[in-house]
Amino acid sequence: MSRYVLEAVGIGVRFGGVRALDGVGLGVSPGEVCGLIGPNGAGKTTLFDVVSGIRRPDDGLVRLDGEDITRRSPVWRARHGVRRTFQRQQLFGQLTVADNLLVAQEWRGGGGGLVADLAGAPGRRSREYARRERAAEVLRECGLDAYGDTYAGALPVGRARMVELARALADPPRVLLLDEPASGMSAGERARLAAVVRRLAEDEGCAVLLVEHNVAFVMELCTRVVVLDLGSVLAEGTADEVRRDPRVVAAYLGVA
Repeated sequence: MSRYVLEAVGIGVRFGGVRALDGVGLGVSPGEVCGLIGPNGAGKTTLFDVVSGIRRPDDGLVRLDGEDITRRSPVWRARHGVRRTFQRQQLFGQLTVADNLLVAQEWRGGGGGLVADLAGAPGRRSREYARRERAAEVLRECGLDAYGDTYAGALPVGRARMVELARALADPPRVLLLDEPASGMSAGERARLAAVVRRLAEDEGCAVLLVEHNVAFVMELCTRVVVLDLGSVLAEGTADEVRRDPRVVAAYLGVA
């Protein structure tokens, strides 16, 4: 049995004659925060697309709890606890911040469907109350409790990214994939993001994999760092090990 809750094995992706990923292997354990870094074009977002089900690999497989889920849809993966944020924001801008979080919980059903909604059935009311309580709890943790009634499309970039994180947490994830989560954030917002991610991993055992160009943020937050370069894993280890690796310095970090 693999120690990883989510694992990519021998992943290969080709775009015409270009190999975007070539035999990439990577896994994330429960309670771990793993950073994925590398130069532009290294294949980081392509790997995220594969593990989240948006893109099917040409080679290799993806496992969840040891089960091959390579052919499973993004919806199936999300409903089994694999949640993702995107490099380009994907909020429902015409909905309020609170409603964005409620939408994320709606797939579990409301208890009785339309008839129960029209009749105001007790089961439906209790589920709706529980969802709103959960949304309020997550908004408080993410520092967004003052913005619940604000339309998501009216938010600045940093705050909108925090809403994307909150929406991913509304229905508690087992695996959280964060694509450039700190982009556009202020120092205070980044600190809040780091605190939320740490608590999620340490207290709830969520496996977190994040892609981020802010290397200092990655090195401070992540327990393990994987470096991609030209579609392959260049190095893997603790932040200190990766920072001192001459191959990583030459390919990505530059001369200290």
